[in-house]
Amino acid sequence: MNFLIAIRTSQPVRIAAMAAAIVCLPMGALAQTAPAPQRIAPPPAKQKPAPQPVASEATAVQAPATQGLASAKTSGGDDVIARVGNANISAEELRAYVGALGAQDQAALAKDPALLSQTVRMLLANRLVLQELTAKKWDQQPNVATQLDRVRENALIEIYLQSVSTPPAGFPSEEDLQKIYDANRGALLVPRQFQLAQIFIASPKDADKATEDKAKKNLDEILGKLKAPGADFAAIARAASESKDGGDLGWVAENQIRPEIKAQVMGLAKNGVSEAIRLDDGWHILKLLDTKAAYTRTLPEVREQLVQQIRTERATMMRRAYLAELLKRHPPILNELALSNLLDRSRK
Repeated sequence: MNFLIAIRTSQPVRIAAMAAAIVCLPMGALAQTAPAPQRIAPPPAKQKPAPQPVASEATAVQAPATQGLASAKTSGGDDVIARVGNANISAEELRAYVGALGAQDQAALAKDPALLSQTVRMLLANRLVLQELTAKKWDQQPNVATQLDRVRENALIEIYLQSVSTPPAGFPSEEDLQKIYDANRGALLVPRQFQLAQIFIASPKDADKATEDKAKKNLDEILGKLKAPGADFAAIARAASESKDGGDLGWVAENQIRPEIKAQVMGLAKNGVSEAIRLDDGWHILKLLDTKAAYTRTLPEVREQLVQQIRTERATMMRRAYLAELLKRHPPILNELALSNLLDRSRK
């Protein structure tokens, strides 16, 4: 059934995905976007949990015992949220961890408190790993110490570069934001959308004759039922495909519908039913439940994404300018001969 909608993966399909595209692209390259199309077979994606600490096996860690933690405090007087072995997770530590997450991950935690409990278990698992490797003095091995130094150095450089390339808090101004919005209105157009329901009869074009004949017989029976006075499309769809939602596909953007389907859908009145459409995977019968006209997103709708884009682009420019000035004041000198010899030896 996946042949109904031709997903154009080169264009983002969600408002959230538009935000990602806006952040990544220059102003002149804002891609046309549309609300998310509904899939035919797969269930909707679940909300992703917030990024978790390093321990990959933490899901196997059971919930820590809560006995004795109700009034537990750290040496600094902070509440103890959880404990494993001789290590505590304090409320302050957890607040700092959550505060370092991105806005989307924080929103996910706020929406689903169970994710916060999972996060604490992951932190506890990491503490167990840390206790074990420390007891073994694993981190003192020469090769491990070298890797740790390299990681620390790279982290320090990145944190410092972020500090010198962060735009002022008031940037961009409302005037700049309005100008950028006006210059990109065309890229913020949401195409016309159709709310569709479908009856699908599987019959691949390379199927044998017996399979094709069975599918055709099933199709004729369904078409007969649909032509009966007062036919209930949803009930017929449920009976034909055991679909609990009556074949409802939700809202699908015009530019994400296959041409063979689009030609039929655009000719339907509201609640109209199409003829049977033959595609490579089988037969499709569509019902048009409703239509939404195309519209341009307003500035309030895209404000957060635009602000993030502008600030990201400014931060990138500031970082490049800082590095260019640093190299200008301290010009690098390369021993090209030694570098060439090094490369030659590495190829042998």
